[in-house]
Amino acid sequence: MLTEKLSLTSDAKKLLKELGVDGGGVNILASKMHSHIISIKDLHVGAANILKQDALSIGADLAVPRGTVIAKTQFVDVILIATQKQLEILAKKELAQPFGLKELAKNLKEIAQAKKPQKTQVMGIINANDDSFYAQSRFSSKEAVNAIVKMIEEGAEIIDIGGVSSRPNAALVSAAEEMQRVQPILDAIKNEKLYERAAFSIDSYTPEVIEYALNSGFHIVNDITGLANDAVCKLCASYNAKAVIMHMQGTPQTMQKEPKYESILSDISIFFEERIQKAESFGVKDIILDVGIGFGKTLEDNLRLIKNLEHFLTLNKPLLVGASRKSLINAVTPADVFQRLAGTLALHLAAYENGASILRVHDVKEHVQALQVKTALDKI
Repeated sequence: MLTEKLSLTSDAKKLLKELGVDGGGVNILASKMHSHIISIKDLHVGAANILKQDALSIGADLAVPRGTVIAKTQFVDVILIATQKQLEILAKKELAQPFGLKELAKNLKEIAQAKKPQKTQVMGIINANDDSFYAQSRFSSKEAVNAIVKMIEEGAEIIDIGGVSSRPNAALVSAAEEMQRVQPILDAIKNEKLYERAAFSIDSYTPEVIEYALNSGFHIVNDITGLANDAVCKLCASYNAKAVIMHMQGTPQTMQKEPKYESILSDISIFFEERIQKAESFGVKDIILDVGIGFGKTLEDNLRLIKNLEHFLTLNKPLLVGASRKSLINAVTPADVFQRLAGTLALHLAAYENGASILRVHDVKEHVQALQVKTALDKI
């Protein structure tokens, strides 16, 4: 007899099929091999006691503060621990319960139904400015075409072009200056039909620049202001472009001045819900969400977002993560911007594991290779 401890990241359905499990049993058993840890805040103590008993009755559990059973306080924070199957059962069971559990049941259902992407794309970064925090991503118009072609050949499926630095305390740039920087590159992309080889994204929140890009073969608008400008919403809708809604607290000039959140996951979720509703009201159909690593966040905020990225899958939109060579790596382990590739790969592989659909990167070849190896591991 042999006993082997298998990884929790194993392909459950593949293991069960190889074992010869009946077809109908594969999905049932696979759901029992996927566990959830769900934090629930400000739950009525009556609801907590009901949920505790319901969870225990099906083999799940609810961690509660001491004194919950005697209703020491009216509201409590709890942690639900359940398999996929148990979560699905609770999502139905709590619909008939009082104390706000009906609303919780809807949230549990959303979590149970959220799916990780089947594939993660690499987005290469091209900066048409001289003050981007990473000098190796800065290109003149002549150099940019060669850099774009190289990134495509290395495996980038999306190329992100920007003419304004969004690093902390970056200088403000006029619309005319931004256009002057990016126009030669946009013209080259259009003239050489590079948009036939990859998808192109314009990293801008300036309507004039965005419209010029959309007329040059671009199909993605990467807006760090999260579609704050109605004119950008209208452009995305009229050109049927994908819109990247990014979260940023403040502006590049103010975002790192003591950023604070009541609860970063919930605060950003509320922001996304509001901006998704706004975008859809203008007719924007394709939306990508970016939690904005480094944009008005502390080190702990950034790490927490990547660690718990799966939380945002309940919004049913692709997730983009861009932590490439950012200073948070230096805050963890001393490394200047030219020494942060290893740290970047660690962050991005964690983002991939937790549900990212797109990784925005400076180093395309290395990310494509890392994702290929990680994908091979996940298939075992």
